Formats: sequence, structure tokens, C-alpha cells
Amino acid sequence: MEEQQYDQNDIESTKGLACLSYLGILFLIPMLVNKNSPYTKFHVNQGIVLLIAEIILGVASGLIRFALELIPFIGGIIANLLGIVIGLVCLAFIILGIVNAAQGRARELPVIGSIRIYR
Repeated sequence: MEEQQYDQNDIESTKGLACLSYLGILFLIPMLVNKNSPYTKFHVNQGIVLLIAEIILGVASGLIRFALELIPFIGGIIANLLGIVIGLVCLAFIILGIVNAAQGRARELPVIGSIRIYR
């Protein structure tokens, strides 16, 4: 996890809105309001990447769950556990991102944080 450095004034004036970057489509608010803030851009990018990962995991999970539910009894249990695990991992990433933004840190999320979509 790499942590980047930004101007302290930029961080202090934008970190409240940067927290919204991790709440799904709400990343649009800081993206539009603080479009010139490098600190906000960092967190908006992390939020976009996280949202895309959540969508991909959701679709993949749905397909896997469908296949697993064809297996009597145990398939349904495994499918439900898979859904819970994926949901908890996504929630943990959301919380981690919000905490980092609120504390004025620009740390990349584990696994997906190095992906750049929005600059």
C-alpha cells in the first residue's frame, strides 16, 4: 500500500467530501465539487475503482452462486457464504477508504488501489 503526499491545505479543505468517494455513485459529488484538488482526485479514483470492483465481484458472485445452488443443500450454503464474504470484503474496503480520507491520508486500497482511472 503506497501512501502519497499532498498539500496540507488541500487535504484539510477537501477531506470531508473526499470521504464520499467511497460510497458508490456518490463519488460524483467530490469529483464535481473539488475537481481541481489532487487529494480529492486521488480518493475519487480509489472510489471509482472500488465501485467497478464491487460490480464485477457482484456479477461473478451471482454467476457462481447460480451454479452452486444447482448442488443440493451444500451448494446453497456455500453460495450464501460466498455472498457474505464478498460483501464483507467490499464493506471493509469502503470503511478503510473513508477512514483514510477522513484522517487526511492518501493510501491506496489493498489489491486494487494501484489502478488509475481518474486523474
